[in-house]
Amino acid sequence: MIQHNRWWSLWLAACALLLSSASFASEIVTREFKSNALGRAWKYEVYLPTGYETSRLRYPVLYLLHGNGGAGRDWVDKGKVQSVADGLIASGDMPAAVIVMPDAGVTWYVDRKEKMETAVIRDLFPEVERNLRVLSSRESRLIGGLSMGGYGSLRFVLKYPEMFAAAALLSPAIYVPLPPTNSGARKVGTFGEPEFDEQVWKNLNYPTLWQGYLEKKMPVPMYVNSGDDDEFMIEAEATKLYSLLRSNQQPAELRIVDGGHNWAMWGSTLGDAMKYVFRYAAKPASGE
Repeated sequence: MIQHNRWWSLWLAACALLLSSASFASEIVTREFKSNALGRAWKYEVYLPTGYETSRLRYPVLYLLHGNGGAGRDWVDKGKVQSVADGLIASGDMPAAVIVMPDAGVTWYVDRKEKMETAVIRDLFPEVERNLRVLSSRESRLIGGLSMGGYGSLRFVLKYPEMFAAAALLSPAIYVPLPPTNSGARKVGTFGEPEFDEQVWKNLNYPTLWQGYLEKKMPVPMYVNSGDDDEFMIEAEATKLYSLLRSNQQPAELRIVDGGHNWAMWGSTLGDAMKYVFRYAAKPASGE
């Protein structure tokens, strides 16, 4: 009877430990709030690191921007961001952090179809900093995106370099001078409706922001990549941007890898990109 009770106690203790560990594990949660810029409810996904619920720490935050017609949830379901982040944190290749993944439709993160640029800067960032335990300094805020999200991320860091510690651009759709004929940028109405307007594209693309960025003298380290078989030839655009950064003594890394314009490529390089940007991030710190 004594032996039975001892094993029963050990089993209960093991169950309690498993339940405790599960409750403190990383998690993905969906949040929604009213965006003044968009004039509607706005949803975003959030990765919360292991121990978030029980700690008093504030964490660095990475904003991940999805591609044309995608959703924030793509990073979770297709990019496996939770397991990628868990692995990098466990290996010490990134600090514990919060990752925010908003929905943006086909806005290209500019103030055209909707005021999405304004919504990100004036609504989303304050919402996250009010309601999640994240640090709010430049050194604690990172941004990254793929395709359309890479286009948006590059615009944000060039226009607001004082807000970001580093950026990751995965297959960024940053065509200079114009998008190829098969690009979604020509078809979604963001850059002209009903017809694509070449001048609108040129006015909003990153070359118009370049001189202003340099004049601020606030370099943002950038990770830039592309598959070598990208159907939009983004490997050429990525190399062009990297050469511009390097020739102006801006910190940057370039990766041209085997692959196309798809989640097989983005998923396989997400860890490398996150490892790079978090090299420049603040570490979690105590705070109320």
